Amino acid sequence: MKPTDFAYYLTNFLSKYLPCIEGCSVNTISAYRDAFKLLLMFAREREGIKEEKLELSLIDKAFVIRFLLWIENERGCAVITRNQRLAAIHAFYSYLQRELPERMYQLQEVLSIPFKKHPQKTVNFFSTEGIKALLAEPNINTESGRKHLVLLSLMYATGSRVQEIANLTVSDVMYNGNSLVKLTGKGNKSRFVPLEPPVVKLLCQYLEDFSLIDPFRRMELLFTNHSQKKLTRQGITHILKKYADKVRKKRPELIPGTVSPHCLRHSRAVHWLQAGVDLIYIRDLLGHTSVQTSEIYARIDGEMKRKALEKVSSHAIPNEMPSWQKDKSLMEWLKELD
Repeated sequence: MKPTDFAYYLTNFLSKYLPCIEGCSVNTISAYRDAFKLLLMFAREREGIKEEKLELSLIDKAFVIRFLLWIENERGCAVITRNQRLAAIHAFYSYLQRELPERMYQLQEVLSIPFKKHPQKTVNFFSTEGIKALLAEPNINTESGRKHLVLLSLMYATGSRVQEIANLTVSDVMYNGNSLVKLTGKGNKSRFVPLEPPVVKLLCQYLEDFSLIDPFRRMELLFTNHSQKKLTRQGITHILKKYADKVRKKRPELIPGTVSPHCLRHSRAVHWLQAGVDLIYIRDLLGHTSVQTSEIYARIDGEMKRKALEKVSSHAIPNEMPSWQKDKSLMEWLKELD
């Protein structure tokens, strides 16, 4: 049986174009693959089209819109998930424009499908006091406690994404006498983030304690689990929540309502901004492609300052307007100004 054009181009898109040309991460490729697995399921269950019969000509604008409605209405997916699936389709059809210019009109019709607006997610972050309380929890008398302290400290100090920390090798933290950490983020783009002396000291001690200074171990993972395998997102989340829960029992006001590894990234960005670091530098430190992405932290900082000012000024503003008509001396003075 001859493969369909959809099967041919989708295979090349996922296995060659994304990893080799675009340099996309494994997570991005997996997310795109999952989107097309759903699309194939929709074609079979709702459109009556088997996988081996699905042609590109069938996947037009109307088809994609029906697919998106199916995701939301029948599978109960949130708008943000719907938009993620559409982003995968947009990426595929942008690729197809270069491969099949003769089908440009059909492809651009699909690319014209807009993303759906949705409420912005609340950004959860720790105060500086909350970070101090969190990092005081690991038991440094145990091997796991020391490892967890360095892991959480490094995540906060660098404002890294959870996958960037999981992927760190010993060589990534051996730059310039350990004062720089090399983080590789989305699109396999690398950046260097400077470390403050206390974090450098903590990291050096960790490398020595776990015998990672050996030149032959430079390519090994910096952090591993009990099985000496790479830490997963779920594993790092579990470690963070474990210590956050301990702090919450003692000082609940210091812990955000929802805790995730990204909270540490948000926290570092807000604290950098409060320390006077320019938004352009924060963009580079976080690995954002645009400063507009980083502007959310400026809005957070502005809101915090507004609330602080309200607390100060509320005591100075009277609750009631003065009764000017009853104050004869004031009325006389006002008349003299004419």
